[in-house]
Amino acid sequence: MPVVTHKNRPTMNDAELVVVATFLNRIDAELAQGALEAADIKAIVSADDAGGLRPGLWLGGVRLLVRAEDAEEAGAILGRQISPLPDAR
Repeated sequence: MPVVTHKNRPTMNDAELVVVATFLNRIDAELAQGALEAADIKAIVSADDAGGLRPGLWLGGVRLLVRAEDAEEAGAILGRQISPLPDAR
């Protein structure tokens, strides 16, 4: 049985995660993450950068992930806050 948060949603470990935006750098992604978390939407920044030691590896972009059930609301918030790059899938 998954752990349930105060909003009766599964934790990030148990939820299906989706990419809501892709950014050129970690700083922009973390700013967007802060905007989502201010709206009580948990978000994860994902970058293939060797744990931050190799920022030059960001060529594929830095992804911002949220729970699938939060994706629509997160997209609306990000649309008002910033202009993210389209998902680079």
